[in-house]
Amino acid sequence: MGTHVTVSHGSDFFGVDTIAVQQLRELGQYARSVLSADDHPLLTTLLDDAGQCEHTLDADQAALLAILLRRIAARRRLKKPVRDLATRLGIAAANAAADSAPWVWTIGTEGIR
Repeated sequence: MGTHVTVSHGSDFFGVDTIAVQQLRELGQYARSVLSADDHPLLTTLLDDAGQCEHTLDADQAALLAILLRRIAARRRLKKPVRDLATRLGIAAANAAADSAPWVWTIGTEGIR
């Protein structure tokens, strides 16, 4: 058991993705190395803050984050699990943007599905 974040518009049956906080924070470190200093602050702030509080991002922010996450996922030199996580989050963000709905991050402490 550990703290995790559940993001809306995800890929499971219930339309969410559940991700360990540690994985999200590690992704933030990779984002800094992949994205320019002008591009990464919104994403890295969100990832660094994972597990501290809940977030609701509007559809426009979700669309921007989807683009940034897909840039990370496209970086072939990164480890496959990092690219896969960036892909999953990018798809969830894009789904929220396409639905013109907020992208919601909630905190949980139950076992990760």
